[in-house]
Amino acid sequence: MYSHLPLDTLYIDLNSCFATVEQQARPMLRGRPIAVTNRLAGNACIVAASYEAKAHGVKVGMRRYEAEALCPSLIFTETDPDKYTFVYRQLRKILSSYSPDIAMKSIDEGTINLAASPPHLRQLDHAELVSELKTRLKTEIGCYMRCNVGISSNCFLAKLAAELHKPDGYDEITPDNQRQIFQTLSLRDLPGINYRLEARLNAVNIFTPLEFLDADEATLTKLVFKSIDGKKWFQRLRGLEVDAISNQIHSIGRQYVLESRNLPRDKIEAHIIHLAEDVGQRLRRKHLYARGVYLWLGDLDGTPVHRSILLKSPIHTDADIIHVARQLYSRLPSTARIVGITLYKLQPTPERQLHLNQPQINRSHRLCQATDAINRRFGYRTIFNADSFGTSQVKVKIPFGSTRFL
Repeated sequence: MYSHLPLDTLYIDLNSCFATVEQQARPMLRGRPIAVTNRLAGNACIVAASYEAKAHGVKVGMRRYEAEALCPSLIFTETDPDKYTFVYRQLRKILSSYSPDIAMKSIDEGTINLAASPPHLRQLDHAELVSELKTRLKTEIGCYMRCNVGISSNCFLAKLAAELHKPDGYDEITPDNQRQIFQTLSLRDLPGINYRLEARLNAVNIFTPLEFLDADEATLTKLVFKSIDGKKWFQRLRGLEVDAISNQIHSIGRQYVLESRNLPRDKIEAHIIHLAEDVGQRLRRKHLYARGVYLWLGDLDGTPVHRSILLKSPIHTDADIIHVARQLYSRLPSTARIVGITLYKLQPTPERQLHLNQPQINRSHRLCQATDAINRRFGYRTIFNADSFGTSQVKVKIPFGSTRFL
């Protein structure tokens, strides 16, 4: 870390967000092991676990039956997107009151650029500021809410600081303590370092975070990452900010694990239509149009089969997206365990070329606008395509890693 860099990045991370929100909303769940899944099925994946569940070895990504074997008293609850969206917006509101320069890294994580804060806030001691943040979290969101906070000179080190003492911790990484902290960690304790990157570092005799920190820029760029990523890691480890968020959206997709591999073809198509409506709604919410549609089917442990098409004219209505999705599905197998659809080649405005059936196109657009307005006012899927009837188990998906649709 360069000694002249100010400690002006604060990173806040809500502890076991979805599970804690459920415990906040239902006091009877507090202090008990709970797991949150997208649906209450035997093969459902756990998307969040309370600290009481984690103490039994329950982890995010486990199947329900695996978690129950570790913790027979585990309580399962289904995701409730409205709750999590409310908490996200309240958290964003709190962070925004400290600085005009904030960034939500995910639904339960955000950063504050303290350098842009008003003078009276910049004069506060960091410990006093963090204490106030934690208090506001409890008073403005809920008394059971807890968070970890980290402060450093860039987002990477601030996030690492926030992960040091969970739950409800607060740490700073400074030029004076960075080497001491790195000495207690493994490579995979560093945000962004997975098994694959750890193996690449090991191949050049880098086995610890301290060795990673001491590696020269040429080694990281030419031997480990073999790209500009090596330079970014060299700077990131030294406290320079290289992780600015890009707001550009390149694709919009959704996937769903089917209830059974033996669903008839019309039932699989109904799920595809449901997903098409979902991605279409998100596309229009961002005022975008798509020229590319990609559809894929597969088993949970196999290579998916897929079809895609690049259209001459961009589309954004449900009718158009469903029509293309049906065409693609007609060229795919009749069996699947998981289905997915992605819109790509996105653009902000449609091409202005007039068509012979322009009146019909205009009617379709107006119908889509009216449907969106009704669904926004009265709730998700108040109106939907009749051919997706019977797929109500496909819930609204709330992603941890992206807030662009919130």
